[in-house]
Amino acid sequence: MRVNVDLDERAYDIVLGELNGLGAEVLALGVRRCVLVTNDVVSELHLETARASLVRAGLRVDTLVIPDGERLKNRDTWWSIVEGLLAVQVDRKTPVVSLGGGVTGDLVGFAAASVLRGLPFVQVPTTLLAMVDASVGGKTGFNTAGGKNLVGAFHQPRFVFAPLDTLSTLSDAEFRCGLGEVVKHAVIADPELLEWLVDERAAVLGRDRAALTHIVRRCCEIKAAVVVEDERESGVRAVLNCGHTIGHALERVLGYGALRHGEAVGIGLVGEAAIAVGRGEAEASLPSSIGAALSALGLPIAVAGVEAAAVAAATAMDKKRERGIVRVAYPVKIGEVRIAEVERAELRAAAATVTHPEEP
Repeated sequence: MRVNVDLDERAYDIVLGELNGLGAEVLALGVRRCVLVTNDVVSELHLETARASLVRAGLRVDTLVIPDGERLKNRDTWWSIVEGLLAVQVDRKTPVVSLGGGVTGDLVGFAAASVLRGLPFVQVPTTLLAMVDASVGGKTGFNTAGGKNLVGAFHQPRFVFAPLDTLSTLSDAEFRCGLGEVVKHAVIADPELLEWLVDERAAVLGRDRAALTHIVRRCCEIKAAVVVEDERESGVRAVLNCGHTIGHALERVLGYGALRHGEAVGIGLVGEAAIAVGRGEAEASLPSSIGAALSALGLPIAVAGVEAAAVAAATAMDKKRERGIVRVAYPVKIGEVRIAEVERAELRAAAATVTHPEEP
């Protein structure tokens, strides 16, 4: 099964399959070697299967293994990939294959964009969050003390290969984390998907293969359509940041890794829906409707141990700010997102609806 991202000369497919089919797809690029980069968690689970598939296709494979974790999504890890690629003497036709979740894909993608001013790049997302979001669209980069993904580049992959069999190896917490981004896609573009997620939550949480295929395909279709319309986030693509202004701020205040990204986005969706309610642009029930769907899927809708004022202050480093004013993509109803300038006081009030200063 394939979903096309139609970016003219940079067009590529998102391929849904099994990990043992990776080699044939890479070989179809017309190359004889590649560099496979993964992290130290995924390497224990999937490196041998991926490498065997590539070798079976007749490819020479060099392998790099990097440390895993949001707190290690930094300059040092990115630089270690750059040095590793140079050490194996890549040339400008050598594809770099990223095997892992969103952190690994962002770091490897930015290294591929940087080395020799750009190497071919293949995304092989192994988590649900990466399959439905991080691997599609060409955003790469790393975090700094000032915020998430403040250093990076747009570098589109040659293709995305989503091996659905890897989802069976995720912990329940990591799998549910990905569902936070799935809910985001439903909130921005597909009310029927949100209803389906709640109705079919037993199949979803049970990781039924047909349910997983439906989720990944539909989310990739939604994101691909937005990326095609606005590749470099100059306009409509900002809707994909729904839930992320407050979500990223929570991650920064709590420390990267304290809250999983999909969890932060889910909480952010509820908080940002409160912005619309406060402006009289949404029904009062919108935050609770989104929260009910998240809760049905086992995701949090609030967080303790953080002050709303600190969350509002952290949005000052958001990438979406312009002239010191934060532009927020917030839901006004299920299936519709508005992008507008939001004052600090509004952000503080919204954050207060999803934060509790004291730990329970």
